[in-house]
Parts: sequence; C-alpha cells; structure tokens
Amino acid sequence: MFARRSHKPMLLAAAGALACIGTTAAAQGTCADILVSGVYCSIDSAVADYAPAAVRLDGFGPGVIRPLVLVAPGEGEQTTPGRRAPHDGIAPPHDVVVTGRASWEAPDPLAKVNLKSFEVTQSVDKALIAPIALAYKDAVPKPVRDGVHNFLYNMREPVVFLNFLLQLKIGRALETAGRFVINTTAGIAGVFDIAKRKPFKWRRRSNGFANTLGFYGVKSGPFLFLPLVGPTTPRDLIGGAVDRLLFPFIYGRRITRPQFALPIGVLGVLDHRSEFDDTLHQLHDGQADPYARSRDFYLQRRQNEIDELKGKGQKNSSPLSEAPTLPITVKERSPEHGVLVPAPAPAPAPAETPHP
Repeated sequence: MFARRSHKPMLLAAAGALACIGTTAAAQGTCADILVSGVYCSIDSAVADYAPAAVRLDGFGPGVIRPLVLVAPGEGEQTTPGRRAPHDGIAPPHDVVVTGRASWEAPDPLAKVNLKSFEVTQSVDKALIAPIALAYKDAVPKPVRDGVHNFLYNMREPVVFLNFLLQLKIGRALETAGRFVINTTAGIAGVFDIAKRKPFKWRRRSNGFANTLGFYGVKSGPFLFLPLVGPTTPRDLIGGAVDRLLFPFIYGRRITRPQFALPIGVLGVLDHRSEFDDTLHQLHDGQADPYARSRDFYLQRRQNEIDELKGKGQKNSSPLSEAPTLPITVKERSPEHGVLVPAPAPAPAPAETPHP
C-alpha cells in the first residue's frame, strides 16, 4: 500500500506532461488550418507561448493582412482546469492592416524624373503652346473649330473599328464603321458629324490598341510623364505606336509625307490644347500637388474606359481623347504602407478559483 501511494504523484506528473505535449501539437495543427481557411480561433492560453508565430491572410477583406492573434479564452470558452493564462490574458495590442491598391493606381517609381518633366512641360506650355492654342480658339469661329475636330477624329474611326473587332465587340464595331461611312460621305470627309444626329444617334467612341491590351489583362506598367507626349504608361505608349502604324495601311503612305503630316499634327495639338484648357485649369489651379492630381486623373480615366469595355465601369461622359463634359473628380491613392488599427480591449481574465 505504501509503495502504490509513493508512485502515484510520479504517474500523475508523467500523465500531465504527455497531455501538455499532445495539446501543444494539436494547437499547432489548428494554426496550420487557420492559415489556409482564414478564420480566427482561440488557442488554449496554457500553450500559447509554445505556438509558432504566424501571419494569415484575412479572407474577409482583400488586401488585408493580420498577425495571428493568440488569445486567452473568454467567456463561453472552456479552459483546462488548473491552468493560468500567461501575460494576464492580454492579446497583442494591434492588428496590421495593409490596404491594397486600386486597379487604376499604376506605380510611379520615376516620380522625381516625371515631376521634372512635368514642370518643364508646364513651362513650355505656359510660354508657347497655351498662348497659341488660346489665340486659335479666340480667332477661329467655333463651327470651324468643330469641323477641324470632327475631321481629325473621323480619321481615327478605322482604328477604333479594328480594336472593337479585336475585343469581340461586334455591335460597336459595326456602329463605328457606319459612323465612318456616313460622316466621310454625307459629312464631307468627317467635317460634319452627321452620324450622331437622328435617325442614327451613333455617338463617337474612343478606342485603341492600348485599350485592347488592357481589355485582355495586360497591366499598364509604371506611370510616365514624357516631353511632347505628356502622361502615359508603357502599355499606352505601345498601343499608341501600333495605332499610328496602321494609318499608312488605311490611308496610304502619302499620309506620312511632311506636307500632309505637319499640318495635321499642328492642328491636332491646337485642337487638343484648346479643348482641354478648362480641364487643365481644374487640375492645376490652386492645387497643392498638380503633378499628382494630373497623374491620377489620367490613370483613373484610362482605367474607367477599360472597365467600361469589360462591362463593369461607368459609361464615359465623352471619349477619352475629348475633354470631360462633367465636373472633374479625382480619387485619392491608397496609403503606401500598412495602417495600425488598435484592437479592442481584451476582457479581463477570470479570477482563478482556489481549489480546496
């Protein structure tokens, strides 16, 4: 009888050690499940210090990453009798929230170079281009300027048509082809936009190979601000180059001759600058960072046009190549880094009931 009583404490100690080891393994296995499922859990506070550190992707919010919080059981959870919660049951004080970028937020790794190019471009515009464009706007009657504008954009309709075909937008492709035929004939080489009137009511749409690339999932790449080009991205540069290469095949090589290309180019610059004068004032005047505002306005409008092609964006108020017809709104960019959000204060650990 005495021998049995002397071995009982040792047997209880061994059983407790085995239970602790088994509980630790079970807790670590639960953590592995959490990393896959994205669901919070509670781990027995007695073995929380043994569990490895883990980070999980929150399945309830895209772009949100939180550290796996090891918490002491609260009310309604069962605990193993006789175990004390370490650290007085206090959970880590913060969750780390990393906000994901919106689809339009192209990175800007060359911001310093882009900003310098923007400033130089603005200086040249203020000293030369804007005065000439505004003089053109004041001197030339609006019906004549509208005719020039319609002629220039009617020349782009075959490119718009081809890209709608590439995007399998057959209805829009046929409508664009109809616009080109009607305006080129009845509209006298596109000077008059007859197709937008009754009975057709076919509005002008903007499209190009850059849109086709975006439509099929090609990312824009980093933002660029280039002299003579202005705001752009690698995707838009490549798409624009492909569009321009199509013109000689559509209209013949004579379109590339200086006596034709130079006047068309000059008229295009004057038309574009005069059309966007009000837009530029809204973007730049009285703004703390006109460069960032211009960059984000461009990227948002580009993304909206691609989203609209995919059927998940708002209808464009006007083609991208034309000035907006609605007041300008520019969304703010997401934070570059994570935001620390205080976690709710943990419930106090229940007082341990003394055993008799």
